[in-house]
Amino acid sequence: MKLRIGNTLLENNVILAPMAGVTDLPFRLLCREQGAGCVVTEMVSAKAILYNNRNTKELLQIHPQERPAAVQLFGSDPEIMGEIAARIEDGPYDFIDVNMGCPVPKIVNNGEGSALMKDPKKAGEILTAMVRAVKKPVTVKFRKGFNDSCVNGVEFARMAESCGVAAVAVHGRTREQYYSGRADWDIIRRVKEAVKIPVIGNGDIFTPQDAKRMMEETGCDGLMVARGAKGNPWIFRRINHYLDTGELLPEPSIEEIREMVLRHGRMLVEYKGESTAMREMRGHMAWYTKGMPHSAALRNEINQVETLEGLAELLNQRIPVNTGGKDGNHS
Repeated sequence: MKLRIGNTLLENNVILAPMAGVTDLPFRLLCREQGAGCVVTEMVSAKAILYNNRNTKELLQIHPQERPAAVQLFGSDPEIMGEIAARIEDGPYDFIDVNMGCPVPKIVNNGEGSALMKDPKKAGEILTAMVRAVKKPVTVKFRKGFNDSCVNGVEFARMAESCGVAAVAVHGRTREQYYSGRADWDIIRRVKEAVKIPVIGNGDIFTPQDAKRMMEETGCDGLMVARGAKGNPWIFRRINHYLDTGELLPEPSIEEIREMVLRHGRMLVEYKGESTAMREMRGHMAWYTKGMPHSAALRNEINQVETLEGLAELLNQRIPVNTGGKDGNHS
């Protein structure tokens, strides 16, 4: 199912969510290859761009093969957010997303991320400033509310629509919940009923069946997959196929997982250098191998690996191609 965000038509409506420390350029490329309709960068601080922080340059990079792709900004100053949106508008981004959902204390204590759900007036000023500053579509990602006594996702969505945003993404948890408990999909349904712009549902999509159920229960226009994609770029292909045909594709074989891990490692080395790449592969390896026999030992051993050659050797020793599939559900 196609999805239009402003003037950008996505080939399908299954989107890779922005995740700090996960959705860097190599991982986004892998997810696009596996059928993600769109990808979003890790969140980038508008102030860091303003002050030309060195680290932001890497975060802002987009490979031509990733597109359509969005950049996600966070901040709390309407003037700075508008100025930075205008500054990066000529970059290779199809739309600009605003983070109003991040639950991390450091961000919230700065009045950024999900803290803005407690201040819809300021959130509206930020969105208005950005929409006025650029011609590209502006979107916003937020949560059900800040906590159980501040469940204002529906009102927040209406406010965002009135500011001129092109689409909203709603995570069905409050800030207080972080990622615990179950996502409340009913808030997504209520947002969908309240606004005319596209609504993208997010929270607890780990299998193709979850994706279908969210579409049916909420009526949302698009799906955003976050933790379900960690170590599992195949989820996009499997969701799309299931939504299109009703057929459940098999989970990736051990050989496919090995190949993906190696390729991911190679891409990270090319992009970030061997030392950083191997350090970052430790987290990815834990996700890729979750549910495999002896995965705990493998995760322990990956911590000693410092080269791409060492990674390949470890995979050969620990995941020989002739072993069976993984236990449990990989999605």
